[in-house]
Amino acid sequence: MQVILGQSVLDGELGFPLMIVHRDALEHNVATMASFVRDHGMELAPHVKTHMSPEISAMQLEAGAWGLTVATTRQARIARGYGGDRIMVANQVVDSAGLNWAAGELDRDPAFEFLSFVDSETGVDILARHASTRPFRVLVELGHEGGRAGCRTLDELLKVAAYVQETPGVELAGVAGYEGALKSAQDVRRYLGTLQDAVEHVRVRNPILTVGGSQWFDVIGRELVTTQARILLRSGAYVTHDDGYYRERTPFNRIEGELRPALEVWAHVLSTPEPGLAVVGMGKRDAPYDEGLPVPRRDGVTITKMQDQHTVVRADGLKPGDLLAFGISHPCTAFDKWRVLPLVDRDYRVVGTIHTDF
Repeated sequence: MQVILGQSVLDGELGFPLMIVHRDALEHNVATMASFVRDHGMELAPHVKTHMSPEISAMQLEAGAWGLTVATTRQARIARGYGGDRIMVANQVVDSAGLNWAAGELDRDPAFEFLSFVDSETGVDILARHASTRPFRVLVELGHEGGRAGCRTLDELLKVAAYVQETPGVELAGVAGYEGALKSAQDVRRYLGTLQDAVEHVRVRNPILTVGGSQWFDVIGRELVTTQARILLRSGAYVTHDDGYYRERTPFNRIEGELRPALEVWAHVLSTPEPGLAVVGMGKRDAPYDEGLPVPRRDGVTITKMQDQHTVVRADGLKPGDLLAFGISHPCTAFDKWRVLPLVDRDYRVVGTIHTDF
């Protein structure tokens, strides 16, 4: 895709379907979350798995982010190239190639910080076997029943923490958790209380406590304010927000402030084979569908289903060649479908590009 500064993305030269990024919304969201964590005594380690973009990562770091969070060591290697001198892998790392790379980076650059999660003695042993001159710093993860990874009880967590402290090649840095799968504020508060207990018991100087932070950061900001630890929020989806999943779940529905949807997909109507039925040239390869279908921006248009390259809608008055705009739901599965996205101003003129490295 050849993007020319100043051109309108709606003139058709870039082709359709096309996902674009609204600059004003992107900048607003980055600034809003930076301000929120600062005002609540926390720090932001944004989860860049959402976008895997050097341009957006740079914006987040320039806004004061502590470092970058990733999900895999492959992503960690890429994020290192974004200027990430502090990288947190929000998983238990078990692959030899990734650990050998991390050990090499720690040896090469004394300023580099690399954190990962552990929830078992076996996981600790894997890290220890790959350590070099500097130990791997780890956060013992606390999960919850029905959740993802993590020790299921405080006693189990403390046992793993003690094992870390007696194992050469690893160093205990604090505690990690993920509250995003919990269904109510009461459940989140209870879980955060256990995380606080864990921090108090691990006996680490200047401990880190890291939590997820996309759906419950208002509760986190209230509950963890007195915790004697560095609180790292791993929010990711906030950076572009959406018109669906996170629009319904953002904490800014409960507190003052807002995030703005920054992603939009434009596509042509290809066919109107039946009255009130239209086929649009946008499909699962172009827009996310796992946490809700795209959101039509034109009144009276309803999506009935998505296919690989097509979306079927119900609407009156559409004709082939009409251009429709759609908001998206769930940004974490939007960026991976595109390698270059035009960054546009309010008049839909190109002011830059966003690249991705999936």
